[in-house]
Amino acid sequence: MPYPLRPCEYLPRMIGAIILGFVAGAIGRMLMPGDVFRGMSGPKSWGISLLIGLIGAWVGWLLFTGLLGIGDDDVFDLGGILSAIIGVLIVLPIAGFALRRVGMSPERRPLEPPR
Repeated sequence: MPYPLRPCEYLPRMIGAIILGFVAGAIGRMLMPGDVFRGMSGPKSWGISLLIGLIGAWVGWLLFTGLLGIGDDDVFDLGGILSAIIGVLIVLPIAGFALRRVGMSPERRPLEPPR
């Protein structure tokens, strides 16, 4: 982004980032078998897809544009969506490992019979 954004340009970019994050999060969760959030449904699942997608899009941007220099600043292009999905596929196992490690995994555990 070679020039500062005007205030009227923030909202469309934010909406584009939210849509990109949700799409990337949903596709990434479909591609990742056995992710830690697979037991969720409804609005919680949508929120997790959005959050993981936004984080994954940021990771993908850092990886491809920041480190490798092969991306651009467009919100909706094939490279942006692909890098966001790759970022989600990187973030999901890390999030799953961290949540399982601290015991906060939202996975449904089988009920143990009372002793």
